[in-house]
Amino acid sequence: MSQNKVALKNFTEEELKEFVKSIGEPSFRGSQIYSWIYKGAKTFDDMKNIPKSLREKLEEVSFIGNLKIELSLKSNIDKTRKYLFELNDGNIIESVMMDYEDRVTVCISNQVGCRMGCRFCASTLEGLIRNLEPWEIIDQILKIQEDIGKRVSNLVLMGSGEPLDNFENTKKFLKIVNDKNGLNIGYRHITLSTCGIAPKMMELADLEIPINLALSLHSPYDEKRKEIMPIANAYPIKDILDACKYYIKKTNRRVTIEYSLIKGVNDSEKEAKELIRLLKGMLCHVNLIPVNNVEERDFKRPDKSHIYRFRDILEKNNIPATVRISMGSDIGGACGQLRRKHK
Repeated sequence: MSQNKVALKNFTEEELKEFVKSIGEPSFRGSQIYSWIYKGAKTFDDMKNIPKSLREKLEEVSFIGNLKIELSLKSNIDKTRKYLFELNDGNIIESVMMDYEDRVTVCISNQVGCRMGCRFCASTLEGLIRNLEPWEIIDQILKIQEDIGKRVSNLVLMGSGEPLDNFENTKKFLKIVNDKNGLNIGYRHITLSTCGIAPKMMELADLEIPINLALSLHSPYDEKRKEIMPIANAYPIKDILDACKYYIKKTNRRVTIEYSLIKGVNDSEKEAKELIRLLKGMLCHVNLIPVNNVEERDFKRPDKSHIYRFRDILEKNNIPATVRISMGSDIGGACGQLRRKHK
């Protein structure tokens, strides 16, 4: 594929109308093309009401963008499916579909690999290879919808990569995915997870779009957090919690505090009490995540009674907390593991 061709899924509807005008065609054709893209058109020939001359012109200067499903695994435990997608350059990314009774949630990647280096995550083991473009993020959703024959209603930007490290493409993706004539997924149904790039959290807040923000905290102590998450060397806990409070003020949305429970590392009563002190009075909710065992890492999951004791300490002190239920644990475990095994 020519490097000079434009990816049409990188455009909002208005931008696509402008693009069509720029190649000498009436702008209403942009809306028609946009509609075809989100109806699942794979080729320009699928666009039946577009004149042949325009289809030929589009073929020369642009592409629709189609990721290939390299591998799809279905859980025998629940309705979860894990996907590996092959990008145009041969790189592989991973997505997860979770089918609940009342909604279909997809966890999507926005980078190939990740440079954040969190020690409990398999996605970071090879570092960052490259950022994904908006169309590559969007196509994960389109391909999953097509595969399962159901509409995706909820999104979590929590697959491979740090969304705020790919901020411009993430911003563009959020705009496109919310487009009423496109995927039309409401902002309140989208959760963005970050390991805590404080300045970008503030920038996200300034956009004043009401998506849900989830912060990976994983320890209430700066020194311990640095051992688990290298990003903590750049942004101390005070800075990231200040950014959370700013986000709450700007969007009036409750922030989720992600806390991976690691046996003997961050799961003591002392840590629970310090977490209570830090979060007192903040509009937040703690999502406790019993860590997945990653072969290349030495972290282990605490036993069940220990996990629920940690939750109860928070709850008794008016910090809302839930324990995340592991979905599809029989088909690839932790984020990034399926991709690594496949490679």
